[in-house]
Amino acid sequence: MLDLTMDMEQYDCPFIHATEEHDVAFSAVHWEFDTATRSLETRMVVEGGDRHELAGGLTELRDHAGMADYSLLSKADDVAHVRTVIDQTAAMETIRDGGGYITGPFYVADGSELWHVGFDDRGEADGTLSRLDRDNEFDVVERREPDVPELQGFVQNAGAAMTLIEGCQDLSDVERETLETAASEGYFESPRSATLGTLADRFDVSKPAVSKNLRRGQRKMLERVVEAMRELE
Repeated sequence: MLDLTMDMEQYDCPFIHATEEHDVAFSAVHWEFDTATRSLETRMVVEGGDRHELAGGLTELRDHAGMADYSLLSKADDVAHVRTVIDQTAAMETIRDGGGYITGPFYVADGSELWHVGFDDRGEADGTLSRLDRDNEFDVVERREPDVPELQGFVQNAGAAMTLIEGCQDLSDVERETLETAASEGYFESPRSATLGTLADRFDVSKPAVSKNLRRGQRKMLERVVEAMRELE
């Protein structure tokens, strides 16, 4: 297996068009390709520079000629969750016809799209990239050939990885910001380059308050780490 990370510019992609017109970015949450209709169904998280940019980006996306179906699932401030069905783009068709397949979530921002694409052998990949280069602009950011033990380890440890991700999602905004600041400013180092006092000043709260937020965040993350370690065993 050959695993490629590609930075792709597609001239017929609704998502790329929206990021060219407005300060928005799209992150794939779910994707599924329908071989019968040759269309891609996705659920995307959309982040805007502000509410105005988000609204404009969503309008551009909804009204694009390549958009077959669009639903706004939720929106709060400058973030939205959408379901879309788009027609197969020219680049998607070239990659699929060449034996390629999506191996990970994609991210769209600033007029380009980060793809993770797999091929079963090097010859398929080289031939497909050559054909793709005729009508598309792209860069291969990373090219890897994971072996069977590595792939097996990834599959076996996917549950543990999700446990850690869920732990991060369990944190409140205050707990996450407090942990991030404490780590980046050296609170957990020895000797410490940050103290409860400096953290309290940073967040404009009392020492007991910042200590409480740290303890809560650490407890939540440690519980998930222990759970993940058990899954690894």
